[in-house]
Amino acid sequence: MKIYSKTLFFKRFTIVVSFTIVSLILWNTYTFFQKFKKAERAKMEIHGEAIKELRTVSIEELDQNISELPLKIISRTKDIPFILVDADGNIKGSNNLDSIKENDPIYLKEQLAIMKSQNQPILVEYLGKTDYIYYRDSDLLDKLTYYPLAFLLILVLFMAVIYLFYSSNKAAETNKLWTGMAKETAHQIGTPLSSLLGWIEILKIENVNETYIKEIEKDVTRLNAIANRFSKIGSVPELKKENIVSISKHAFDYLESRSSKQIAFSFSTSDAEIYTNLNSELFGWVIENLIKNAIDAMLGKGQIDLKIENTAKKIKITVSDTGKGMPKKMFKQIFKPGFTTKKRGWGLGLSLSKRIVEDYHNGKIFVKKSEIDKGTTFVIYLNKM
Repeated sequence: MKIYSKTLFFKRFTIVVSFTIVSLILWNTYTFFQKFKKAERAKMEIHGEAIKELRTVSIEELDQNISELPLKIISRTKDIPFILVDADGNIKGSNNLDSIKENDPIYLKEQLAIMKSQNQPILVEYLGKTDYIYYRDSDLLDKLTYYPLAFLLILVLFMAVIYLFYSSNKAAETNKLWTGMAKETAHQIGTPLSSLLGWIEILKIENVNETYIKEIEKDVTRLNAIANRFSKIGSVPELKKENIVSISKHAFDYLESRSSKQIAFSFSTSDAEIYTNLNSELFGWVIENLIKNAIDAMLGKGQIDLKIENTAKKIKITVSDTGKGMPKKMFKQIFKPGFTTKKRGWGLGLSLSKRIVEDYHNGKIFVKKSEIDKGTTFVIYLNKM
């Protein structure tokens, strides 16, 4: 409980710190942007004063006593595009625009509209006349406007990485928990199994009907197989050369003998012996899971077909039923841990089956087709030897 509390506190602390840092960076960016914008306006106001001074002197004064400062100011204002307009709205000049398009009246009008939308004009009053300097943000300032967006994008990616990191940790913890539970279940089953084997020997000595004893032995053998399956979860199972037909038939027959007589079971194979590298206990579990799901989907009445084909490249196992079916959007969801359509169930059967087939046997399992109220077909592909 303490570990969980510390982990939760760390996650919340990380989120709060990240949010605080992001807020400070965005605020500083916004403040810098505003200061830079004011600095550009101040530069244009000085530019306007320089134009005003030049317009208020005569030609003789311009040649003799005019200060070089206005000329330097005008010549060095090269990073801010602007257009000079008279009181009647006529364009008198422009600077720092596209040198090729600068003489195009349509281009100038478009640029003027942009400038009017971005900044208030600067008035230049001289000799009873009034001109207006319209300007737009410099390229550097335009780039700064996109900086917060770029930063937010980086932040989103960063948060996504954090989320995936925590999700993977959570998934790893969940897998570790299930593995521990499975191994503990196997261990707990082992004790009564040993006792049951002793009782079977006593029943034999007591001359109890052998038919009963054989059925009990079958169930004990099955319990032992289940314990072995659980004990293998979380570890890499050993694969051996096995006849997939006999393994599938054994699991198929066991469930057939213990299912409703209103279910018709059909087993077919292209060859009596088809060998591949398998873990017999785990693969038998896959077949049982598929058949059990089919039985549940048919509500105890219908038909189940299991077919094994030795094709040119792969071994194909098909399990079909005449149950209630499912929509196509559920084809992948049903293999997710915890997903179930049953009122009672953990939603682990198909998830384990997928892991056994694909992770342990390098095969493939998927829903080939399914129709509502008509049935579902699962397909397994395994590699040939």
